[in-house]
Amino acid sequence: MTHLPALVTLLTVLLLLGTMWAVGRARDKYGIKAPAVSGHPAFERAYRVQMNTLENTVMFLPVLWLAAMYGFSGWAGIAGLVWLAGRGWYALAYLKDAGKRGPGFMVGMLGWAALLVMASIGVVRVMLLG
Repeated sequence: MTHLPALVTLLTVLLLLGTMWAVGRARDKYGIKAPAVSGHPAFERAYRVQMNTLENTVMFLPVLWLAAMYGFSGWAGIAGLVWLAGRGWYALAYLKDAGKRGPGFMVGMLGWAALLVMASIGVVRVMLLG
């Protein structure tokens, strides 16, 4: 379980690669030439999935590793898997219908919130107890 956060990190990179691939595929399919970021609604959904996932990953990875490094490695890995499942659900739902992205987003945010709590407890505990 101590290496689960590392696996989650690798899976996160694959998720980012998948969103990048979806945008490239949509650019080709709908004829959206770079640097344009608007055009066909399906392309715009793919682009937003990629950007939203990238933005969320910036908040996710630090708390994953802080929680893992400050005493919650196994639980951090599990919460990270919850985040990944939520982000995957979010991405697939958003690509089909932007209005259906909410449940996946909420699952991902629950995983992130759990990591934030673990990271906060771990850091504060070390600061107070030395």
